[in-house]
Amino acid sequence: MKRPYLFTSVVVCLLALAVACSKQSPSPASPSSTTLTGSADANADGSTLKATAPTLQSPINGVKPSTPQITLVITNAQLTFASNVILTYRFEVLLNGSQVYEASGVAANPSGTTTHAVTGTLEGDKTYQWRARAEFQSLVGPWSSLASFIAPVNDGYILGNELYDPLINGKTVGTIHGPVSFIAGVGLLLQSQLSYVSYELPQTLTEGEFSILVTNLAENTEGGKTKLMAMAQGYDDIVTNDRRMTVEKRGDPAGVVAWRLVTHGDQVDTEGAERQFVPFDTSAHYFWEATWRNNFFNVLIKKDGVAGTTIYSKGKHFEGRAYDPNPHVIYLGAPVGRSGPEGASVDGVIIRQVWVSSRPRPAFANQ
Repeated sequence: MKRPYLFTSVVVCLLALAVACSKQSPSPASPSSTTLTGSADANADGSTLKATAPTLQSPINGVKPSTPQITLVITNAQLTFASNVILTYRFEVLLNGSQVYEASGVAANPSGTTTHAVTGTLEGDKTYQWRARAEFQSLVGPWSSLASFIAPVNDGYILGNELYDPLINGKTVGTIHGPVSFIAGVGLLLQSQLSYVSYELPQTLTEGEFSILVTNLAENTEGGKTKLMAMAQGYDDIVTNDRRMTVEKRGDPAGVVAWRLVTHGDQVDTEGAERQFVPFDTSAHYFWEATWRNNFFNVLIKKDGVAGTTIYSKGKHFEGRAYDPNPHVIYLGAPVGRSGPEGASVDGVIIRQVWVSSRPRPAFANQ
């Protein structure tokens, strides 16, 4: 007589278990704050995120990097219990124990190694320390140990398809042609239309920027097609070179800006009324930038430096393949071509802080 009762009890239990299972919520899409912190209280080191400290890879052990661009490299931190959280990193650079640079919100690279290029200006031949920590929203992980490096002096360099030449230190990493003068702390003076500087990049820069700071730029100068900046394939005539880029500040008519880019499959330039007058002033300083990215070429001019007022911006789309000179030659001014000195360099200008790269212009190049 007890068997039916036993059977009924088993069925009821199975039904209750099935209902309970059907009401269970799925696994959370992201870990809870409790998983990440363990408690609302900070740890003894001040951290509130349950993670390891990142490991500093470079620069470490008092090394002096070969370029003024300091790039900090870490091995990513590891969360103690969670794995599906995208962390960010905070980097701190110190001089004599005081913070001189900080960057936050640097996204973790999923490869396991995260890098950050320091955008602040560091003094050459001084020893700096740096550290990093992982963060998630308002939660912070433990700081790494400190590592040290010596900031290199900004004497300029040509590496791969990147060029930096300050020109304020009485020297250049390029080759000087014609009469020039170095003015300490100011730049390089092109004394005539026959004066220019050439640089050859070891690798072609197919997309990027070429930018300079310019002073003593007169509205009315000699020459009808004089050039302030230029690029070419090798050293063939700049007027007929089949990978030429020229940015002109003309003296006839005075103050007119014109430009041209010849790529692998197209040519874009200013024509007629597109050659625009700009009122230049010898007492002002200017930022000139030519960019070629995503099949678009543009020339930008700002008065009063990189953060100044835009007084010229004009560009055009080009078709076909990228700009691909080989070898890739950069010019301040331009050599004399078949049109003679009338189409060579803008004379009397002072140029400093030359930057050519696929990367944005760094802060140390804006002095």
